[in-house]
Amino acid sequence: MVVSGTVAAAPEGLRERKKRETRQQISDVATGLFLERGFDEVRVADIARAAGVSEKTVYNYFETKEALLLDREQHMEELIGSALGPGSSTASPLESFVAALLQEIAQFFEHWDHDQDFRSILRFQELIEGTPSLRAAQRDMMDRLTQVAAVAMAERADVDPDDPEPQIAAAAMVGLWGVMFRALRKQAELAADPQQAQQAVVRDVTRAARLLETGLWSFDLTVQGISGREQLRAAGEAARDASRQVMSALRDARQAWRDAHHEHHHRS
Repeated sequence: MVVSGTVAAAPEGLRERKKRETRQQISDVATGLFLERGFDEVRVADIARAAGVSEKTVYNYFETKEALLLDREQHMEELIGSALGPGSSTASPLESFVAALLQEIAQFFEHWDHDQDFRSILRFQELIEGTPSLRAAQRDMMDRLTQVAAVAMAERADVDPDDPEPQIAAAAMVGLWGVMFRALRKQAELAADPQQAQQAVVRDVTRAARLLETGLWSFDLTVQGISGREQLRAAGEAARDASRQVMSALRDARQAWRDAHHEHHHRS
């Protein structure tokens, strides 16, 4: 199921355009067959025949059968690199990533521009959730994307990508995709029309991003039931103290990462 992405690309030539169109055609045919018959009931040979290509051609574009449906990993990697990596146009990784997600949402609703088309997202989600191999493939994809995000942000912060800070930050950022998809499914069931649905999905994503921006301490207060003035003041001070500890740990981590690189360079 291919939906056009938001990452700017160089003008494509005829060869690249034909490859993109062939890939799109194969993906569209596969998605239609999967939705009609069920994932396990469709063979790659069936897809190739319906798309008018050879089975080898299908595998040239898609490494696995699951990738025919979960086919946007490369685009998502490019979006992550553009939003979170050193080439990002904004100082805040979160701000840049949310802006990219909002563009994703806008393009999604341009693609699903009719009520009937939009509501078919329910069938798409049900297909994934009802197929163990697709669920596993989706989890593996999100794990890989989380590591891509960790590497991108670690490069900007000049720390080890395996340090806890870039790892948890990456998991939180990529988690916003999950918020987006859950909101899409919910609104496909509840919203009166795609326009109303789009507004609700944007609200959910920005609401989740706001929590990341303020830190989990704000949600922690709600869980604890804290509301009194003195309790809030103490919680605010605890949050500031935690922030100072994080900054101190990151300074130490940056120096350790630089020392490790220097030692490796000296040995080589």
